[in-house]
Amino acid sequence: MIIVGGGIGGLAAALATGQAGAMPQVLERAATFSEVGAGIQLGPNVTRILHAWGLAEDLKRVEFVPRKLEARDTQTGQVIGTLRLGQRSLDTYGAPYVTVHRADLHRVLLQKIMRSGLAELHLDSEVQAVKQDADGIRISGANLPASMTEFSKSSAMVGADGLWSATRQYVVPPTAPRATGLLAYRALLPMLSVPEKLRLQDVNVWMGPSVHAVLYPVQCGDFLNLVVVVQGLPPENLEDWDHAGNKQDLEAAMGPVHADLWDLLAAVPAWRLWPLCDRPPLKGPCEMAKGQIALLGDAAHPVRPFLAQGAGMAIEDAAELGRCWVKADLPVAERLKMYAQARWARNAQVQQRSIRNGQIFHLQGPLRWGRNVAMKLMGESLMDAPWLYAGP
Repeated sequence: MIIVGGGIGGLAAALATGQAGAMPQVLERAATFSEVGAGIQLGPNVTRILHAWGLAEDLKRVEFVPRKLEARDTQTGQVIGTLRLGQRSLDTYGAPYVTVHRADLHRVLLQKIMRSGLAELHLDSEVQAVKQDADGIRISGANLPASMTEFSKSSAMVGADGLWSATRQYVVPPTAPRATGLLAYRALLPMLSVPEKLRLQDVNVWMGPSVHAVLYPVQCGDFLNLVVVVQGLPPENLEDWDHAGNKQDLEAAMGPVHADLWDLLAAVPAWRLWPLCDRPPLKGPCEMAKGQIALLGDAAHPVRPFLAQGAGMAIEDAAELGRCWVKADLPVAERLKMYAQARWARNAQVQQRSIRNGQIFHLQGPLRWGRNVAMKLMGESLMDAPWLYAGP
């Protein structure tokens, strides 16, 4: 099996299929294995999988376990809803809810693969063309191992190369991701530089008219991850997705916010900027696999960040790919078809719920008031997501 892309999704796929006996080879076009971005939240649906892969102790060295998720109104500062995490996540779902830095999770996966020898890793390797026919798959590209240029019907290719996937075109007709009209400003701040009274032990989600912010500790609580999403025009070149964020632009887009949130954001010396892009929710399994080629994670179903499940769905994909690969009595194309059939509806649901959550976060006027009242009255029953956290 060839896995195109060495990010979190690609390494998760390598680990899962390697444990299933696939002997995967990971092709990463960059010169080093690395992960950009900042923090991510991992719900119990995801940590359950990572623990099953033998990563529990490795994660403990880099994760943070928040006590609760607290929703607040950006205008009033009032707490409008609380979801207990910590022990409740263990008691209810059998796995923890944690926050990590993306680079730490990536490193945990990479080190596990390197220790185990379950996959071969190739840097500076780029797939440039793929041809699939009755005899198998032929690929060409830059710095590819000679053994990869042609392989038989007993092999597979997995595109885990992200939002701007080059392998996606071999499964579905090529189309560009769509701009959402939203911009995400991100920062990572040493916790000691945060005003003492504002240092967090929880996940905080601030909701307001056309703006919301998500803040939580990472790296065992030593750093605070901050994300502020506002409406705004993306740059002309969407593929150039990481920009030096302008603090004045962010402040203008946010408008007035409560002093507690303002003080937290004011402590950030510099921001990075990501225009948010996605694709419409999947319509069927044919959008995740074709013949001996399958797609995984953002290459198949990029998710808006409003359910905190982008990396989670890639990891779930990887686990399902491993479960399907062990069915060695079936042709490869059938195994990949089973994988796509098992995953597409759940991924589509997460995509759709993420879009809806973003709309709810940014409500204005009477709708905002109604949201706040509903969250106060219904509490955890409204904020919890058993359909998600219990796993597929």
